[in-house]
Amino acid sequence: MTAVQRPSASEAGHAHPPKTVRPRPKWGDYSLRIVAGLVLVYLFLPIAVIVAFSFNKPAGKFNYTWQGFTLDNWLDPFKYPALTDALKLSLEIALISTLIALVLGSLLAIALVRQRFRGYRAVDTFVILPLTAPEVVMGASLLTLFLDLGWAAGYTTILIAHVAFEVSFIAMTVRARVRGFDWTLEDASLDLGAGPLRTFFKVTLPLIVPGIVAAGMLSFALSLDDFIVTYFVSGSTVTYPLYVNAAVKAAVPPQINVLATAILVISLVLLAVGTLYRRKVKV
Repeated sequence: MTAVQRPSASEAGHAHPPKTVRPRPKWGDYSLRIVAGLVLVYLFLPIAVIVAFSFNKPAGKFNYTWQGFTLDNWLDPFKYPALTDALKLSLEIALISTLIALVLGSLLAIALVRQRFRGYRAVDTFVILPLTAPEVVMGASLLTLFLDLGWAAGYTTILIAHVAFEVSFIAMTVRARVRGFDWTLEDASLDLGAGPLRTFFKVTLPLIVPGIVAAGMLSFALSLDDFIVTYFVSGSTVTYPLYVNAAVKAAVPPQINVLATAILVISLVLLAVGTLYRRKVKV
């Protein structure tokens, strides 16, 4: 028998590990990446146009064609008082309606997850209904309701209408967070002598805050850019989307793009802060 020669220690030390063979990407993978890239371009191209035309120097009243680069628009973003007032009104309505809807929607979400009461299925259905109903139907229904009650369309009706559709979005978002909540923590708090109210503010609320923050950001954005429902119940009150819609027929100053870009930047900053906060809470 011939002896099998083993490699020496030096040869063994310099032996190369076997190479891992990576699977070659298939044409289907390339096609999927191309389609995903085209979808992203389709989604973000209008936003890029809005940002770019905020630096445009139009020759006339309409900011539709590129004439040249300028920073004058950003140096005087509040040049038109009517546009500024409309934006302030939209921000005010969005903030107040979001705060009201956060309280109502969060409590509704907790009730739907924790409690089983008579009419639970009906309430659950009615919560989803504003999410599926067309905005035209909801706006016309709210206008009919306000007219039957004898209420004049304006600031108050806009606020009520925004709260009406925001509650559903907040309830569904917070509900997803509450479903993953460990309710034994509440039991432990109660066993240690804390009352129900103290348990809610010290245990339950801090753990569902990330869901509430996400719901609040979504609700605020929906209220700020809502046009259809607001158009039905606004009366003579002009919000930012209504002003932009009316300006298309008369004049489109670049300040519209400036304020829209500013709102976009602020939204991205808030989104980044919320993401970092959720990561901190998970850690």
